[in-house]
Amino acid sequence: RRSKECPSTNFYYITILRDPVSRYLSEWRHVQRGATWKASLHVCDGRSPTTEELPSCYTGDDWSGCSLKEFMDCPYNLANNRQVRMLSDLSLVGCYNLSVMPEEQRNKLLLDSAKENLKCMAFFGLTEFQRKTQYLFEKTFNMNFISPFTQYNSTRASSVEIDEQTQKHIETLNFLDMELYDYAKDLFLQRYQYMRQKEHQEARRKRQEQRKILKAKQAHNKEQNDDNSTTDYIGNVERWR
Repeated sequence: RRSKECPSTNFYYITILRDPVSRYLSEWRHVQRGATWKASLHVCDGRSPTTEELPSCYTGDDWSGCSLKEFMDCPYNLANNRQVRMLSDLSLVGCYNLSVMPEEQRNKLLLDSAKENLKCMAFFGLTEFQRKTQYLFEKTFNMNFISPFTQYNSTRASSVEIDEQTQKHIETLNFLDMELYDYAKDLFLQRYQYMRQKEHQEARRKRQEQRKILKAKQAHNKEQNDDNSTTDYIGNVERWR
């Protein structure tokens, strides 16, 4: 069900969201192994950010071997609130120029934009609900996967043991993603329940149609049998005369 505020397009946007803490730890592990986003130009409003707007967290070719503390301590780390930033319209807040407006106003605009864009997507899934994600995709696009999705709870992120203080710190760094994820989970489960109810209603309608057809068929057969009985009776009367 597309909202009236959502623009009409000839194509569909879809995405998969992940628990923010798990996603953050997974990205840290990825960076720790030498991954970079050097090829990403971060183009917004027709230009890439300057080095003053988006400083690097490391010197050298990559950030391999960085500790979790180093990863968390960089204030320019794009891992922070990545899901909100990638779903929102950055041009609303002056792209990567943090001096355009107060931080609180910027955060609210980004979060509201991310929520609105997520709501307007024809489909989105959550990694913690693999089977429900598959069900929603198949029902939304009338397509079926060859095999069922598998729920993998053992990941590189899950293998990282962190204390409660570190957990809270990661949640604080990703407070926008945390709020977006709560919103996304609620919206996702609403969509799932809607599709399930729709499926049950369709199944009920088909059963009712089948019962109608069966009753009509039985009535027709009874009418034919009655006609045959009447014909046989008249024939016998003729013979008795």
